[in-house]
Amino acid sequence: MNSHDTAPASSDFDAVKTGGAYMPLTQFGVIDVKGEDAASFLHSQITNDVQHLDASTARLAGYCSPKGRLLGSFLMWRTADAVRLLIARDVQPAVQKRLSMFVLRAKAKLSDATPEVAAVGFAGDVRAALSGIFDALPDGVHVKVEGPHGALIRVPDAANRPRFLWVGPKAEVEAHLAGLDEKLTRVPESMWDWLDIHAGEPRITQATVEQFVPQMVNFDVLGGVNFKKGCYPGQEVVARSQYRGTIKRRTALAHADTAAPGVELFHADDPGQPCGLVVNAAPALGGGVDCLVEIKLAALASGSVHVGAADGPALTFVPLPYAFPADV
Repeated sequence: MNSHDTAPASSDFDAVKTGGAYMPLTQFGVIDVKGEDAASFLHSQITNDVQHLDASTARLAGYCSPKGRLLGSFLMWRTADAVRLLIARDVQPAVQKRLSMFVLRAKAKLSDATPEVAAVGFAGDVRAALSGIFDALPDGVHVKVEGPHGALIRVPDAANRPRFLWVGPKAEVEAHLAGLDEKLTRVPESMWDWLDIHAGEPRITQATVEQFVPQMVNFDVLGGVNFKKGCYPGQEVVARSQYRGTIKRRTALAHADTAAPGVELFHADDPGQPCGLVVNAAPALGGGVDCLVEIKLAALASGSVHVGAADGPALTFVPLPYAFPADV
């Protein structure tokens, strides 16, 4: 959570859970990759398949260091003339700069599209409001429809509520916001962070750069890694983590009185050795924060886990909306 974010009020949670809500999202940046080699260039750099990304699909992906640690995570899709990456705004400049260094002779150019586009999240009973903007609505998760006003993507449900992401030209989006106010409740953007947390979908931000192999943040479960595609930076490490046996660290959903991304976790029985790290956190209904935490699976088996120190705020774990693959 950023200091400038407004924490949602209980009425904002009610709007999501019993009605419909929208929230302009400024916590994201947008990188456009253009040129005839845009897809093949990206395909060689990131954890997911870009070559076979069609016009009606969005995909999660990560960008790793040579050691297989995530430098950034994003949702990607094709526009008319680009592959578009939606990424945490605080890591966007560094990721864009690093990717640009590897373009070399490829006919691809990366640009910061953040100033020209706007992103809006929707949750709850929002179909009627969206049907006034888009002719058709995407039904499946990560299905995308494109219209004159931009792209509309169905993203994973959270808190048993459907969610959509609209990313389009800033002027087009802003022209429709007043009309949305008549049909939906506007809630703070930190509500989207809370919803992503409850969808079990981690986001790499500045506080956690180079901390995790993709499996540690469940990207293999979420479809963010393609193990059949060719090489990319860190690919050998990621593949080895997948095939050498049991994955010993995962990301779990928890509640605490206080927590912030990048803060270490400690098990009460082993106060000298951190057992995990907070990935994302957002204000929770009724106080405190809900968070995604990367943690040793052994630390979840028994005893208590605490934020910052072995005597820090205790974590209360709650089930994720998906299961981990059974170890073979």
